[in-house]
Amino acid sequence: MAWLRNLFFIGICGVMVSAVVGGLVIPQRPPQVAEIAHPLGPVERNDIQAVADRVDLQFEQTWADAGLQPAPTADDLTLIRRISLGLTGTVPSLEEIRVFESRPEEERLSWWLSKTFADRRYGDFVAERLRRAYVGVENGPFLVYRGRRFLTWLSDQLMENRPYDQLTRDLIAENGLWTDTPAVNFVTATIDQDGTKRPDPVKLAGRVTRAFLATRIDCVQCHDDNLGGDLKQQDFHELASFFREAENSFVGIRDNDKVLYEHQYLYADETTTVPSQVPFNQHLLSDAATERERLANWVTHPENRPFARAIVNRIWAITTGKPLVEPVDSIPLEGSFETGEYPAGLEPLADDFIANGFDLQRLVRVIAATKAFQRDSQADFAVTAEHEETWAAYPVTRLRPEQVIGAIQQTAALKTLDAESHILTQLINYGEHNEFLKRYGDAGEDEFAEQGGTIPQRLLMMNGNLVKQRTKNDLIRNSATRIAQLSPNNETRIEIAYLTTLTRRPTSEESEYFVQRMEDSTLARRHQVEDLVWVLLNSSEFAWNH
Repeated sequence: MAWLRNLFFIGICGVMVSAVVGGLVIPQRPPQVAEIAHPLGPVERNDIQAVADRVDLQFEQTWADAGLQPAPTADDLTLIRRISLGLTGTVPSLEEIRVFESRPEEERLSWWLSKTFADRRYGDFVAERLRRAYVGVENGPFLVYRGRRFLTWLSDQLMENRPYDQLTRDLIAENGLWTDTPAVNFVTATIDQDGTKRPDPVKLAGRVTRAFLATRIDCVQCHDDNLGGDLKQQDFHELASFFREAENSFVGIRDNDKVLYEHQYLYADETTTVPSQVPFNQHLLSDAATERERLANWVTHPENRPFARAIVNRIWAITTGKPLVEPVDSIPLEGSFETGEYPAGLEPLADDFIANGFDLQRLVRVIAATKAFQRDSQADFAVTAEHEETWAAYPVTRLRPEQVIGAIQQTAALKTLDAESHILTQLINYGEHNEFLKRYGDAGEDEFAEQGGTIPQRLLMMNGNLVKQRTKNDLIRNSATRIAQLSPNNETRIEIAYLTTLTRRPTSEESEYFVQRMEDSTLARRHQVEDLVWVLLNSSEFAWNH
């Protein structure tokens, strides 16, 4: 019987070794993950493209009026890098690239978006972008605000592709406990624990106008608009009055219709009771059970176009790194202050968003199908600031901190780092992620504002522990070692290093240069690849979305 036990032990060891080796092998053929998502059918793709064409007509007219020659179309790998950075906060893995390139060319982008929408990284990353707009980045009041629970709920809504108007109504008008009904964290995040012990109507009104209407009505909180606008201090506080009924209780957030909202206006001698009223489109305001429900229904009304414009502008910014209108939360009600018109693309995108039930995933598909999104950032002519401002060339934007760490971690792995990764891998990555952000810095709520890089950030990339650990000799964790050991020749090593780091293949000149450097080097092969990956991680190309 001893020989049976030995045989059984040898068999178990063989299975374990096979599993480990299988995890080390560089993916060469499309794995079964290719079947988890399906591209849209021809009819649906044509429908999406028809809307994108209407959007592009406006961009093309803008380019023609300015006498701008548009840049050529970017290649497919550049496009999926943009989509991945925008919607998941990382770059495509080598595994994903292999699958992508195995698909028929005409359906690749459609399939990539379907795969992205099925990926929990999409829900989590975009939810974090929205959370910053809804409640900010602060920890919030103790106990009554559960930021992680709120973020998970937002992610779930995105994964279900819940209509955005429904999601918004929940945020504004929902009642209940912050644990059982996560949407109420939008309200509890403003509770004044040191003073009134109630949600703050002023803060809530400011959040509603900026996050859901992209209108900075909170700028007239203390005085009338003195810059030629029509908004008055009264407009803001009448909007804030919609939140007067919200109160915290032993059953969570509820509405108390006995509460009044009072305010002493500038230059007034005494406080006055402020009724609830909206600052524009008053004819869309209707009756409802509570004041917050009235406001929620008005905000999300299909004819209240600032609502659609606001999220279209924000989703464009999330997907591309740059909004159509800057700042992302300030779109003039009557168009540009200079021309009275909205920028190219905004209105047809809003039209389609409203007509199709406030479908966020469809909105992303339309954006990705536009020529504006698919323009290259380079051309055989000088690309000017005006090219980028009008989307005649794709505007180059610096990666935000979360995208930098996400891209570094994925570069170090040949297989996809996602919710299906081993729990130990996820825990290690989570710790690295938080530690890196502490040192690198977080962009906060204004993450779409143009920000320059800093010397400490560059030094962290060049000399920091994370990049060092993710490029050193480690057959289990780091792609550099596996590329060095398992690739058949230097040309292949260089190609895979470029694909995992920059999501493109090297040019012939780049390949020849590094092949020659490797052949002339006296370093061990693994050190050569480690140095190559380090160089690519510290290149300007890696640090920018382009």
